[in-house]
Amino acid sequence: MELIKHPTSNSDISLKVSKGHFATGHSHINYYIDVTTQKFCLSEARKVALELAREYKVATMIDTILCLDGTEVIAACMASEMTKAGYMNINEHQDINVVTPERTVGSQLIFRENTAPMIAGKNVLVMMASVTTGYTAKSATEAIAYYGGRTVGIAAIFATIERLGDLPVRSIYNPKDLPDYKTYDAVECPWCRQGRRLDALVNSFGYSKL
Repeated sequence: MELIKHPTSNSDISLKVSKGHFATGHSHINYYIDVTTQKFCLSEARKVALELAREYKVATMIDTILCLDGTEVIAACMASEMTKAGYMNINEHQDINVVTPERTVGSQLIFRENTAPMIAGKNVLVMMASVTTGYTAKSATEAIAYYGGRTVGIAAIFATIERLGDLPVRSIYNPKDLPDYKTYDAVECPWCRQGRRLDALVNSFGYSKL
């Protein structure tokens, strides 16, 4: 697959995409968005973190950032930024936890006894690479509630929705940056009905060409 840099309103962070027919765990999409460098390259992750941190500078109290999709570097940079002077969202302990849940065979999110206290009674921000169907984000909010935490928001590099129930979804990129971005339930995919084969299977780890 050929990845191209797509022009967006944010010139500091590159949006690399490949157009085709791709299958995620929950839907079929026509763009694969490569966020590898944003997740794993410190300089890129810091740019993403600074951009997202502005969304939570004043009104949202955050105790813990819950990382999904391999976003730990971004979350750590966000936590570092939001514990600086000038941010009004820091908790009374002047610290932010950065945690990653464990997944069961059935894809349920769980926390062991050593990390559960970082969720229980805490204001938790969910950090993701992308939010499209909202299925994964919803499972995260349910896990947070089960362990006694309170989800205060969802942050992502790319998102197709602005809210998940009552929760705001903040992102750097959205469908305005990719006006022809489409996502369909697998059984309703028009490209499959046309007999168009999949180009690749994609998830938070990357893609596997077919």
